[in-house]
Amino acid sequence: MYSIDYRKRAVEYKREGHTFKELRETFRIPAETYYRWANEYDNGFQKSDAPRTRSRKIDRELLKQAIEEKPDSYLRELAELFDCSPAAIFYMLEKMDITLKKDLYLLRKIRRRTSSIPRQADRHPYRTESVCR
Repeated sequence: MYSIDYRKRAVEYKREGHTFKELRETFRIPAETYYRWANEYDNGFQKSDAPRTRSRKIDRELLKQAIEEKPDSYLRELAELFDCSPAAIFYMLEKMDITLKKDLYLLRKIRRRTSSIPRQADRHPYRTESVCR
């Protein structure tokens, strides 16, 4: 990162009538850098204090509201609402720490607790109830 004083001297040096070749030899910067510095020089080398944010297609609050209204909706249904791809919905939900996946491990555990009939996987194939006692 070059200091503001160094950048000012480079811009003034070029504006005094020196060529780009002389500018490159003296300050070791390409023409693209000179043009960027000249633009900054004309604007007073002021940086904006406001953080840059991109405008998003998906409003977080509206997405959260849509999920609260229909928590079992598919990503493609939400994507149609917001006119974007299902992947965009997925990544936005990921940023918001919201998951729509069902935990299969927990579902199996709940099924085992509520079921009175033992499942085939829970029984040993060679033992009967009388042998286990």
